[in-house]
Amino acid sequence: MSAGYVVHPLPSVPGRPVVMGVVNVTPDSFSDGGAWFEPEAAIQHGREVRAEGADIVDVGGESTRPGAVRPSVEEELRRVVPVVRTLSGEGAFVSIDTMRAQVAEQALLNGAAMVNDVSGGLADPAMAPLVAHWGCPYVAMHWRGHSVDMQARAAYDDVVADVCRELAQRRDALVESGIRPQQLVLDPGLGFAKDADHNWTLLAHLESLVALGHPVLFGASRKTFLGRVAVPPGAPTRSPTDRDAATAATSVLAALAGVWGVRVHDVPSTRDALAVLSATEAHRGRRSPTEADEGPPRPAARPTAMGPGRHEWRAQITSGEHR
Repeated sequence: MSAGYVVHPLPSVPGRPVVMGVVNVTPDSFSDGGAWFEPEAAIQHGREVRAEGADIVDVGGESTRPGAVRPSVEEELRRVVPVVRTLSGEGAFVSIDTMRAQVAEQALLNGAAMVNDVSGGLADPAMAPLVAHWGCPYVAMHWRGHSVDMQARAAYDDVVADVCRELAQRRDALVESGIRPQQLVLDPGLGFAKDADHNWTLLAHLESLVALGHPVLFGASRKTFLGRVAVPPGAPTRSPTDRDAATAATSVLAALAGVWGVRVHDVPSTRDALAVLSATEAHRGRRSPTEADEGPPRPAARPTAMGPGRHEWRAQITSGEHR
């Protein structure tokens, strides 16, 4: 590793997943419609996200919504480098959300501490050697192709088994390329070549991803399948900004499954939801009721994959939904 490179360890927070706040420097993001497209606006938004409690600020300059057209390398660099430089210079732990090694390298040179690659190194063969050289944390997401046609690849025999197998194969290839296992974070890639049924099933079985033995980043924030929750048949899907309560609920479910981190657009709602979970868990088992206030015996809660004594939550699955 070249002299002067600073390798940041993967951040962690006792008692809860880390919260990664999203800063999209794009004109066509599905979640915010380009509200922070210009660097100055994105920098201010990054400051707000950090002040709201984000442990990591994830800066990206390429929209990955279905059908999105890729910007040029030069345009992506123009969008993200000033934002990364300023926020990291102010002490933020910055992740660069990119599929391009050239963009990742410039972000790292300007203070980024982590690379978040939705392609898991498949989009750019130079990415894995770069990350191996830097030794920085690296998020490898499950990916089957670029946004322009990725939903045509949303076919699985068993989405949980298939995603776990394909992620394990990608992990092995990345390690063979020189990336150390401890650098790796895995992401199941909700909404990427997956419909609503696939997303709900992966959420219900996140413990299978965690069992692969690496930290898991979970990102369901504001995605279309959440926009159908509690919406009557025939009614319009909720707008992206009206999906934050549902997003916070998925953050709690992900925490119960043991994920390392959650990636969200609205930090306060997820931080509050995780704080409620932490407070509840901290008080579990503290009360020793007296005989007088015990009341009639209650049936024991049925153990589930989320742990003994926790309720099993089931969501109605709506097929055909995309991110």
